[in-house]
Amino acid sequence: MKCFLDTNIFMYAAGQEHPLKTPCVGILRRVASEELEAVISTEVLQEILYRYGAVGETQRGLRLARLAVDQVGGAVLPVTLKDMQRAFELVERHGDAIAARDAVHAATMLNNGLTRLLSADTHFDAIAGITRVDPRKAARL
Repeated sequence: MKCFLDTNIFMYAAGQEHPLKTPCVGILRRVASEELEAVISTEVLQEILYRYGAVGETQRGLRLARLAVDQVGGAVLPVTLKDMQRAFELVERHGDAIAARDAVHAATMLNNGLTRLLSADTHFDAIAGITRVDPRKAARL
């Protein structure tokens, strides 16, 4: 079953030592070996670029964004107007309980028939139709 990779999978894997670093590196290794089929969206790439740019590490962000594209073999979904309209609905329904970017991820997933999300962000658990898998439990996939 194809999984959507949240931005934090890439960020933890590329970041400093953290309890989620090893599980996220493991996920990306499984994707690279085609043991785990994964997809991302253009919003994931934008989020990587934004975050690294905000801390003055634009070149590092560019490298990670390009690596993310390579990691999923180019399986990058566009974010469409239909996705944004669904994201608006999710924000209306969940309010501040979901970040705007995560609403875009969820909407893009749902509009593309994806139900499984690899993410450390527990607020996705409240969104009907999405099953979030914690990176620490992803080995069971």
